[in-house]
Amino acid sequence: MERKIKILLAEDDINLGSLLKQYLDAKLFQTDLFNDGYKAMEGFNLKAYDLCILDIMMPKKDGFTLASEIRTKNPAIPIIFLTAKTLKEDVLKGFKLGADDYVTKPFNMEELLLRIEAVLRRAGNLPSENQSIIEIGKYIFDPVKQILQLNDEVTKLTTKESELLRLLCNNLNKVLERNFALKSIWIEDNYFNARSMDVYITKLRKLLKHDETIEILNVHGKGYKLIITKENGGTES
Repeated sequence: MERKIKILLAEDDINLGSLLKQYLDAKLFQTDLFNDGYKAMEGFNLKAYDLCILDIMMPKKDGFTLASEIRTKNPAIPIIFLTAKTLKEDVLKGFKLGADDYVTKPFNMEELLLRIEAVLRRAGNLPSENQSIIEIGKYIFDPVKQILQLNDEVTKLTTKESELLRLLCNNLNKVLERNFALKSIWIEDNYFNARSMDVYITKLRKLLKHDETIEILNVHGKGYKLIITKENGGTES
């Protein structure tokens, strides 16, 4: 797998924080979620991150204080503030503390993703296209070009095939929840979209059938699981 961008996410709203983490992980970031500023600072001291996304209103330690402490440890790390506030004074304070961007709740996930990519690109932390290549058993998967390759045989994937395969890869040996996949790719979780996703799973199984170590399992009542079995009988982690 490619080297993942590491994101520190500090958000005290459990539902929003979990949704953000799931979304960012699905986009192949590695996201650590902390529900207060104190725990976030502890986490920051233990790991090297590429980007911090900080809610301003948090218990124990607010986002502004947390950002100041992070900046003393790493003056160059990009910081994006999340806030329900729209006061001009708060925006100015955030930028004075060195914020790279400022997103007001409620926000669109895709908009946040674009802002994250823009900030990382400016900081020089966004992987180049050749780093996005994913190895799936004997296959090579390029989610940017939407190509699946086995030896000299190259298959062009549709956008939904590529997005679904990317989610499965990001959850390798873990359950990809149906509802999350539906909302991430089809936006709406309904009967017709669910049937459509089943069709795409079947297509992916056919595309990957030439490597017997690869399986896409149905997990009853939950979703799907991509597993790659090693020759010795184990699975890749």
